[in-house]
Amino acid sequence: MLPKRSYLLNAAYSWVADNDMTPYLLVDAEQKGVVIPTEFVKDGQIVLNISMSAVRHLIMDKEAVSFEARFSGKPMQVYVPISAALALYAKENGDGFVFPDEEFLDEPTPPTPPEPKKGFQLKVVK
Repeated sequence: MLPKRSYLLNAAYSWVADNDMTPYLLVDAEQKGVVIPTEFVKDGQIVLNISMSAVRHLIMDKEAVSFEARFSGKPMQVYVPISAALALYAKENGDGFVFPDEEFLDEPTPPTPPEPKKGFQLKVVK
């Protein structure tokens, strides 16, 4: 069976956002494949604000949570494998969900950033 975590994560996010609160994602920063700003990790975990006003291009699918955000003014692409997502809760009151332990068969790898596109080249046509 597919792990429940991605479904619970999406439901928890919708529930928190529908109640006009700020969704915070608790992440196990020591898991393989996690791409986060390491300077903010405490005790092997990091809490990320994943509200629509804090991130861009938020994607939550069966494999991972990914988005772009700024940390201390520096832009960064964040990637959290679904197995590293430990909980999602509302900043304002702490209400939310701690995800159950599950077995994950294959570990996704972070996507490689796209190569920069080269500009147009003009050539003379006679």
